[in-house]
Amino acid sequence: MSEENKSTIIKRQNEQKSALIEQLRRTPIVQVAAEKIGIGRATYYRWRKDDPDFAKACEEAIAEGVGLVCDLAESKLIQAIKDQNYSAISFYLRHHHPSYADKLQIKAQIETNELLTPEQETAIKRAVELAQLTQTYDQPQPPVSE
Repeated sequence: MSEENKSTIIKRQNEQKSALIEQLRRTPIVQVAAEKIGIGRATYYRWRKDDPDFAKACEEAIAEGVGLVCDLAESKLIQAIKDQNYSAISFYLRHHHPSYADKLQIKAQIETNELLTPEQETAIKRAVELAQLTQTYDQPQPPVSE
């Protein structure tokens, strides 16, 4: 491949990369953004792997795009609330006000009169014996008088 061809390919790829980054800012879905500029997802992921600067720019663009989509969704939600849409009002309250949050109630009963296995009984007896030995050594000894 001639140097002129390589230069042309690199220039085209850089233009496509820039276009893809801009598209990701508007549409933070790789498949959709790649299709809109005419490349495949495999190309996108190959470029990410081969070019760390491109990968970083894509992550930033996707984060910006997600923020834009969230702002748009919140705007639509607020408009629905203003239009007295009960579902929107309920959704907003459940997710933004503790009194309306979905609650999970758990009921349980614990049995406290279960018998210990022989291994458990042995372990407890051994622990008590060791605790008594420790208490003996931990207590201050009376002074020795001569």
